[in-house]
Amino acid sequence: MRFLFKTSYEQDIRLVEHSGQSFWYGLLGLAAISAPLWAGDYALSQLSFMLVYAIAGLGLMVLSGYTGLASIGHAAFLGVGAYTEAVLAARGWPFPVSMAFAALLSAAVGVVVGLPALRVKGIYLSIATLSFGFIVEEVLARWESVTKGNAGLSVVKPQFFGLDLGSSTAFYFIALGTCAVVTLGVMNLLRSSTGRAFIAIRDSEISAQSMGIHLAGYKTLSFALSAAIVGLAGALYAHKLSFISPDQFGIAQSIDLLLLVVVGGLGSVHGAFFGAVFLIAMPQGIAVAKDWLPPAIGQATGLQAVVYGLVLMGFVLFEPMGLYGRWLKVRTWLQLFPFYRKGMFKRQKSYTKSERLK
Repeated sequence: MRFLFKTSYEQDIRLVEHSGQSFWYGLLGLAAISAPLWAGDYALSQLSFMLVYAIAGLGLMVLSGYTGLASIGHAAFLGVGAYTEAVLAARGWPFPVSMAFAALLSAAVGVVVGLPALRVKGIYLSIATLSFGFIVEEVLARWESVTKGNAGLSVVKPQFFGLDLGSSTAFYFIALGTCAVVTLGVMNLLRSSTGRAFIAIRDSEISAQSMGIHLAGYKTLSFALSAAIVGLAGALYAHKLSFISPDQFGIAQSIDLLLLVVVGGLGSVHGAFFGAVFLIAMPQGIAVAKDWLPPAIGQATGLQAVVYGLVLMGFVLFEPMGLYGRWLKVRTWLQLFPFYRKGMFKRQKSYTKSERLK
């Protein structure tokens, strides 16, 4: 059992709470770096997809998890980043420059969406972002001179001053490095006054405004940062798929991203990674389960959508903190073993619930 005694403000905002966390994060980083040595091509490809989705999840987490602004159209920013990267790469732009430009253009589009969205919130904001997603998908389909329309667009392999970065191992390390940079950036953002302003807006807009926080400015900034990170993920996504079309950035992709942050754990950096693992592993699990289910169920169309819907409803009803919340409970049980007793946090939980319902 470990007790943490915090005696200064710096202890409260540092990245890792104690040396034990540093050890486990270091071990996880070592396993990630050595993945090409022990993982096959297919597993390495799945890990790359997982990292790309984790980056997109971190972007949506900044907006929905930490600022409290719901969005059902974030696949549009993924599409803007992917098409920007594909078009610029075809024109011979260096890979880091085209990626940075994809993130900047996505951020600019995020500002354009964020400004009118300031006048609405809740379900109305969700509908506004959903409409934006439909608009972007339609633009990608109709702007055939640039996007090739519904026929789709081939994406050239990433290159940097003649160096081919298209191999699975090279792309994995690019995704891993980008994910590490974005994760550290988001964690440091949350420790800053800007991140605390985002959280204050999420918890209570009236209280945040009374403390002098400029709601319009911080909400727009949150939209821009979120869109930039998701656009960065879109650039990597385009290279990973090698071929993109407008239907890959529609409502289904937006629902997947929403599922990622809700199932992973809304309002936590860890939740983006848990959600990415879930999003990659769930289709594999469903494919295996089909062989064990009755043919009437296993061969039914739309089985994956039904399972996703049930999982989402289950987490919303029974575990609002997602997989990260479940992991916290398991960790607490391990830390308190053998002194843990069933219902020992019942009083604390009921107090928290009553405070939330006031």
